[in-house]
Amino acid sequence: MDRSIHLVVVQLKPRKGDYATNLARVAGIFSQIDSLEPRPDVAVFAETALTGYFVEGGIRDVAMSAGAFARDLQSQYTSAVSTPRPLDVCIGFYEVWNNAYYNSALYVTLGGDEPVIRHVHRKLFLPTYGMFDEERFVDRGFEVRAFDTHWGRAAMLICEDAWHSLTGTVAALDGATTIFVLSASPARGVWRREDEGPVPANLKRWERLARDIAEEHGVFVALVNLVGTEGGKTFSGGSIICGPHGDVRAQAPLWDETIMTITLDPNDLTRARSDAPLLTDLQTMMPHLMRTVDRIQAGEPLALTYDDAPSDGGPLTPAGKRADGERADAPSTEETTRGPGRKSRKAVASASRKSAPNTQASTRNRNGTEPIPVMRTPEAPGGPPPLEIDPELTAGWLVSFLREEFERRDFKKAVLGLSGGVDSAVTAYLSAQALGPENVVAVRMPYRTSNPDSLAHAQLVIDQLKIESRTIDISPAVDGYLAHEKDADPARRGNVMARERMIVLFDQSAKYHALPVGTGNKTERLLGYFTWHADDSPPINPLGDLFKTQVWQLARFLGVPDVIVGKPASADLIEGQTDEGDFGISYSEADKILNWLVSGYSPTLLVSRGFDPTKVELVRKRLAGTHWKRKLPTVAMVSATGIGEAYLRPVDY
Repeated sequence: MDRSIHLVVVQLKPRKGDYATNLARVAGIFSQIDSLEPRPDVAVFAETALTGYFVEGGIRDVAMSAGAFARDLQSQYTSAVSTPRPLDVCIGFYEVWNNAYYNSALYVTLGGDEPVIRHVHRKLFLPTYGMFDEERFVDRGFEVRAFDTHWGRAAMLICEDAWHSLTGTVAALDGATTIFVLSASPARGVWRREDEGPVPANLKRWERLARDIAEEHGVFVALVNLVGTEGGKTFSGGSIICGPHGDVRAQAPLWDETIMTITLDPNDLTRARSDAPLLTDLQTMMPHLMRTVDRIQAGEPLALTYDDAPSDGGPLTPAGKRADGERADAPSTEETTRGPGRKSRKAVASASRKSAPNTQASTRNRNGTEPIPVMRTPEAPGGPPPLEIDPELTAGWLVSFLREEFERRDFKKAVLGLSGGVDSAVTAYLSAQALGPENVVAVRMPYRTSNPDSLAHAQLVIDQLKIESRTIDISPAVDGYLAHEKDADPARRGNVMARERMIVLFDQSAKYHALPVGTGNKTERLLGYFTWHADDSPPINPLGDLFKTQVWQLARFLGVPDVIVGKPASADLIEGQTDEGDFGISYSEADKILNWLVSGYSPTLLVSRGFDPTKVELVRKRLAGTHWKRKLPTVAMVSATGIGEAYLRPVDY
């Protein structure tokens, strides 16, 4: 009898906050699934698959009961297939339950007279760090349980649940042979890893997690991730299926929607658990480990016993008791004053002497004649992520981002200011790849004092990409205003030019029905080297999280002309002006310092690591003094529903 499990993973790109549209798409997906051979037993979707993940305060708009969600899925399924046969669906959603909101996963059997809900898992670990603030909007679940299906016993975890190894252990101890991990994890990390291929750094971490859960417990693991972008955060896809030996059986592509099928043989579980009976060992030891956990939670100190230890009792004296009835492990007066878990200075010193490594090489080997070699490893202190990027990965990532943003905003064409510099050139190359050259409009906006090379270099990009272009001289508009401001200094004049260029760009946007694309890089943004409500005005920006030195790396990969990549960077607002001249530090030095500072390292530590203290302070001062330029205007809050504080809806909701 064939006991194979036919599994399909649906790597979906939801339209954020639009449950009705996403649900309507599911009918077509069900139709595709029904036509597959062999026909799948279970279809697995990602976390929050039909609403998007970063909906913040919009959760109350899209959350629903498990029963209502199951009925919606049943309706789509029965409308999509001519002869409904049972299909199990595992899918993430925002749930209303017991008058609270949860990030949940539903396992339901469709195709009968009514949908049959097999299990609802409510996410335990709610990330509230970095880009995440989940616990502000949903409540925690508190259980991991396995459940029965017609093909075997399964369990579900949601995203960070799987980062804690204990959850996989609990599921396996409850009899799960397959663990579904539903994720909406934004991609992070563009640095190069020669041994791992061009994938986001955190996706390799996810792969290791899935493989470890599978191998440690002898189970199948299906990790399903969203694709698409939400507010600049790109979900990578790359969903994987792991076998019980920790082997990767299948992996979906990056960035794109995919339906991936696989057939799993339950006999593999028997072989894996026979080869490495780790789960059996754990089942035997679990009662003892649980008692240990209880003692740790209760704050009990360790009752240390060993042969030849001083003792007032005999071998049958219960552990932790002396013959006189007192606890053998009771702390001394000195230990008691330090609280549970704290040792006396004498005990600590003794333990330190025992555990301290011997810094002298042993002078005898096993035969007592030769010294044992000593291997000294160099100091390897921690640091921020490297500035070197994987340009292939980065280009694909940003092209996907642009496509998603244009599709979501319902634009076909892009308009961008092409200055002749490397940032705008790279943006033009990425836009042409994402949308097609015929859908990119480059606008050159010279002022009468602009460097002629800027026009010429911009033309190189226009010619190479074969994109549409316009040249609009801003001199009359700028001079018309400045004629009434005779005392305007160079900084004011430069700001007027920058803002006039945005007037032109947004007007051209209306003319061409094209979405403006920003070109500023992360270094400029962190140092505040841009005109507020000018350079930062376009609604999307592919380069805003890349340091300047990383933009140069990407430019070389994309084939931007060397004359553009190699020339000194300049805003070209004042004759002879250069960025590095304005900074008083090179981009290379500034990027290294910024990379450390924004990764949480202190200026003092940087100086101790060899950085020039004067340059560290220069960068720190500019970084700390320009936070206001990276934020929306400060609004006086006088209500309990302040926009962006209490009334929270993402920019793309």
